[in-house]
Amino acid sequence: MTLKQTLQALVAVVLEEADRNADFAQRLEDALGKASQIVPTKKSRSRASALVDPVATLDEHGEAELRRRLQSLSLGQLLDVVAEFGMDPARLVMKWKSTERVVEHIVDGAKRRSVKGDAFRA
Repeated sequence: MTLKQTLQALVAVVLEEADRNADFAQRLEDALGKASQIVPTKKSRSRASALVDPVATLDEHGEAELRRRLQSLSLGQLLDVVAEFGMDPARLVMKWKSTERVVEHIVDGAKRRSVKGDAFRA
């Protein structure tokens, strides 16, 4: 018997019992009603919101100010910036333990993003 046939047989038995037994039918409706009320939730964010917008800071205040602001953050806060702005597609930066290395990565990424599209602006 195939999976489809097995499931059809199971559903047929459940329907027959529901037709014959009002108590079973009510319990089945209650169970299905409760199941339909369950709404899948999105995975909660495990990281906090970024304290610095690197591209905006670079554009408005320059690289020196961006570096100053980033260096005042902890490693966890720097990783929040990386996560929020999608600066780690290969999932490597999140494993780094050096704040200087993460700061350099964020600054480089912000520089690339701030000039992206300049060829079309003139």
